[in-house]
Amino acid sequence: MTTLYVSHPASFDHEVPEGHPERPARMRAVERALEDERFAGLVRATAPRGEIEAVTLAHPREYVDALVAAVPEHGMVGIDSDTILSAGSLEATLRAVGGGMHAVDAVVGGECRNAFVAMRPPGHHAERTRAMGFCLFNHAAIAALHARKKHGAERVALVDWDVHHGNGSQDIFWNDASVLYCSTHQMPLYPGTGSPSERGEKDTIVNVPLRPNDDGEVFREAFETGILSRLETFRPDVIVISAGFDAHRLDPLANLRLEAEDFGWATRRLMDLAERCAGGRVVSILEGGYSLEGLGKSVAAHVDALMGR
Repeated sequence: MTTLYVSHPASFDHEVPEGHPERPARMRAVERALEDERFAGLVRATAPRGEIEAVTLAHPREYVDALVAAVPEHGMVGIDSDTILSAGSLEATLRAVGGGMHAVDAVVGGECRNAFVAMRPPGHHAERTRAMGFCLFNHAAIAALHARKKHGAERVALVDWDVHHGNGSQDIFWNDASVLYCSTHQMPLYPGTGSPSERGEKDTIVNVPLRPNDDGEVFREAFETGILSRLETFRPDVIVISAGFDAHRLDPLANLRLEAEDFGWATRRLMDLAERCAGGRVVSILEGGYSLEGLGKSVAAHVDALMGR
C-alpha cells in the first residue's frame, strides 16, 4: 500500500507581514523536497475544503463564527502580535482541516498505508476558544476527533514533536479519556505550558520536555521511554502526528539540536507501534519548522520513513 500526500495551493494565500517566520516560502521548501524522484511513488491529492461544521468538532461554534467574521476582505489584521488573518487565511485553514479529514478517511478506509498533510498555517497552538501562536483552527485535533466520530475509533493518539508545546491540543483533550496527547518540546520556550505535571483530568496528557541544546540522542531516549511506553499501554486505533520540524538544529525559533534523521527515526518507531495495535494507521499533519533548509530535509526524512525506507 502507498503513502498519501495531501496539499493545496491555498496554503500560499495565507499572508503574513514581511519577516514573519510562518511564511509561504515554507510550503515551497516542502514542495521542493518532495519533487525528488524518490518520492515519485507518493499518491498526491488536493485537500478538500473542510466544512465549518467539521471545525466545531474541536472549537465552539461561537468561536468559529467570530474568527470567520474577523477575516478581512483585503490586507491583514493581527489577532495578536504573532497570529495573522489575511483575506486568504480562511480558505487556507479550511483546506488544512479538510486535508486532515481526507487523510483520515483514506488511511482508515484502507485506500493508503499512511498519509502526510502539508498545509499552513499550523494548528496545534489553537485552543478551544483562542487563536494564537500562528494557529487559527487545530487541524490535528479535528482530524483525531473525525476519526472517532466518523470511523468509530475508540482510542486515538495525537503525538506532537513540534519544538513548541501544543497547548491548544492539550486544552482540547484535557478532559477526554479517548485521546492520548503526547508531546516532546523544548522548555522553557513559548507558550510556557507542557510541564510533566500537566496530565489532564483523565491522565491522558503526556508531556516530556527537553532542555535547550538537547540533541537527537536525548530526544530519542525521551521519546522511547516517555512516549512510546505510554502508547504501548494505550493501544490506539489511529495515530495522528503533529509533525513540527522546528526542533531541527538550524531552526531560528528554538535551541534543540535534532537532525533530519531523528524525525525519520521517530516516524519509523510510531509506524512499528501502529502495525502492532492500530492496523498501521498513521496520519501526519505539518505544524512548525522555520528554517527552510531544516524543514525541507526533515520533511524528506519523515516521508521517506512513511514510505517504508
